[in-house]
Parts: sequence; structure tokens; C-alpha cells
Amino acid sequence: MILAAGQGTRMRSKTPKLLHPICGWPMIAWPVAASRQAGATRIVVVDAPGAPLRNRLDSDITVVVQQQPRGTADALKAALPEISAQDTVVVLYGDVPLITAESIRALAGTHEQAGAAATMLTATLDDPSGYGRVVRGADGAVERVVETKQAGDATAEQLLIREVNTGIYAFAGERLEAALEQIGNDNAQGEYYLPDVLPALRAQGHTVAAHALGDVGEMFNVNDRRALAHATRIAQRRISDRHMLAGVTIVNPDATVIDADVSLGEDVTIEPGSALHGATTVGDGSTIGPHSTLRDATVGKRSRVIHSHATDAVIADGVSVGPFAYVRPGTVLRDGAKAGSFVEIKNSDVGERAKVPHLSYIGDATIGEDANLGASTVTANYDGRQKHRTRIGARVHTGVDTTLIAPITIGDDAWTGSGSVLTEDVPEGSLAIARPRQTNHDGYDARVKARQQASEPEHTTSD
Repeated sequence: MILAAGQGTRMRSKTPKLLHPICGWPMIAWPVAASRQAGATRIVVVDAPGAPLRNRLDSDITVVVQQQPRGTADALKAALPEISAQDTVVVLYGDVPLITAESIRALAGTHEQAGAAATMLTATLDDPSGYGRVVRGADGAVERVVETKQAGDATAEQLLIREVNTGIYAFAGERLEAALEQIGNDNAQGEYYLPDVLPALRAQGHTVAAHALGDVGEMFNVNDRRALAHATRIAQRRISDRHMLAGVTIVNPDATVIDADVSLGEDVTIEPGSALHGATTVGDGSTIGPHSTLRDATVGKRSRVIHSHATDAVIADGVSVGPFAYVRPGTVLRDGAKAGSFVEIKNSDVGERAKVPHLSYIGDATIGEDANLGASTVTANYDGRQKHRTRIGARVHTGVDTTLIAPITIGDDAWTGSGSVLTEDVPEGSLAIARPRQTNHDGYDARVKARQQASEPEHTTSD
């Protein structure tokens, strides 16, 4: 059960708090993923009116709505129809994204072993200020949680307690409804608080157990942009650690961004300043960066992407990209191909071992294997109304500053002269030259200077 109906006003954003991204996932996706990994058989999200989270959750997630913001216990009460008596119900929060599957499993295990009606996840803090303190009985069982937000809420002795309530619980489904009916909202906010369920269960003679959280960082709560940045740093470090333990070299993890869905093979090297987003995959032995950005890109084995940007593109095995290349959506660079410095390629298929070395724009083109395009080769693919395709055959060589006006086909083994602007197909094995004949005008500079001198006004000097 993931409580996610909070308003998130401190984010100061038109975007619902739980849809703010952390390493490529909306915040709500993190406790959902941890629940799945922990083995939850069913996941229920309690959403706000209008269910703003529904469209960002998988179809197997049950969404219920808390119609009014009346506290955490009221949120859980809204989900009671989804709970059966035999369930063990683990309660998480959408804005506590760092909780792990291991901690969820451990909490559920302690709860079931203790045969408790409720088990709370606790943490021991060096500075517990602001947190509710866990008060235990002589037998070690949890008696209640004492809040400390207002002066006089807790005694001086209770304030010395360092064990605090994380707000995460496991409940026996058969005990939950009756306990929720027992609590009231006699507080300044007029809300129904989930910790009040614990003394209600104790009063009914049921056991309330506790499980200590191993890593207190997992209880971190995101309420504003600073906290979002902190949670992102921790999540990013976990992602980097996972990849490094799997055989990836990340030269400087603090200067690298890797989203949660990115897949990296063994012996991949990520140089500093690189950002890998979305569903990007990188094959064994490839190097990304420094200062490269990949978004939903596929990179094969033993390729290099240096100081470049690739989006929704396929970069196959042994490919060289960059520096300063832009590989746009729909592009396929096949095995051994090259996209060099200051090259932009869009919606094009570049054949095996074909080279677009530098200063070129290739759009809506098909290039055959072993072709070599000279500097400043441009496919003029747009006539102002429609996009047209350029077809360049295998082993074609284009001269420097060649412009191909699409639609056009350059046959296999063809050549183009430097400075050509081609508007007609080039047959296989031919040389195409499309430029005006050079004319030299002798004495031109002298004539220009003479005209300039004749047109200048005469300067006079007077006493």
C-alpha cells in the first residue's frame, strides 16, 4: 500500500510532486519498483482526487482515491476495500523513494515471525529532532509513538529516546479495519494519523512489534526541490555502484548521469560529463564520453561516442562517433561506420564501414557500405513542403562541398567532384561534376582600385 495523495505544495510546481523525476523515473515509480522486487503480490496506490498518477502507473497497479486530505490513516481507510483478512499489508509512501526491497522484505519477515498485528519500521538517529519517538514497554514491545512537534508533546525523558518512527508499517489485514475505526482526529490539523493505530491495537490486546532499519538514509522524505536533489544524488550513486560492480568503469561517478533503465555491458567505460538517459543500452567494451549524451540510444560493442549527442538512434558495433556529432532520431550507424566531428545525421541508414568524417549534414538518406563522404557533404532533403530521400550506393566517394538535392540516387562506386551541386541521378561507377567553369579576369584588382581612387573626393587644406 503506497500512500501518494499528498498535495506537495512545497515543491512549488504545477507538476504533481510524485511525478517529479529521479534518475529517469517519476518519484512514485521508486517505491513501486522496490515493492515489486520485494515480492509484493499486489500493489495499491492511494492517489489524490483526479488520480494524477494513474496514467504514469502500470496497468497492474490498483489505484484508489482519497477524496479529502484528512491524514495518513484516512488514506489507508480509503483502500480498505482492497485489503483481505489474510493479507500482510506493508504501508509505504510515494515521497520516500529510497526505501529498498531488502528493507521491505525484512520488515514483512519480522512481522510474520512475531505474529504481530502491526510492525513498525524504526531507525536510530544521532539527532532525532522532529521525529516521533518510539516508546517501548518492559517486554520490549512497542507501546506507542510520542510526537515531538509541539512543546510539551513529549517528556524530557522521552526526548532522550533516539529510536524514531519512520512511518513505514506492516499490518495484519484482519486487524486493520477495526483499529482504524478506533482512532480520532482530535488534533490541531483535524487529521487521522496512522501512528494512532498502534495504541488502538495494543488496547485490543494485540502485539505491536518493531524492525530496525539498517540504512537510515532509506527513510528520507522528499518535500521540496532541495530534498529532491538529495534523493537523486543517492539514487544515482546506487545506480552507478550497481554498474561498477557489474564490470563497468565510471571514471567519475559524481560527474556522470545514468538513468535507472540504462543497460551497460561489461568493460564499458563512461568518461566524465556524460549523461545516459531513458532506455539507452551500451554493449561490451564501448566507451561513452567524455561529455556525451545518449537518450534512448542503442550502442553496440567496442564503439566510441566522444563529445557527442545521440537520441533514439542505433550505433552498431565498432562505430566511431564524434567529437561534436549529433546523431538524431531514426539513424542507424552500421558496424564499423563513422560519424566524425561536426556531423549531423538524421533519419538515415549509414552502411557498414561507411564514413561521414566531418562538417556534413546527412538527412533522410541511405548510404551503402564503404562509402566515404567528403567534408561538407550535404543532403538537401526538404523542398519547403516535403522531405525527400537520398540514396548513396556502396563505395561512393563524394568530393568536398558536395550538395545532393533530393530525391536523388548515387550509384555504386560513383564519384562526385568537389563543389558540385547535383540534381540528377549519378550512374554506377561515374564521376559527376556539377559546377560552372572557372573564369579568371586578369588585372581585376588594379581596375577596382582605380575606380575607388577616382571616386574619392579631393582633400584641400586651408590656413
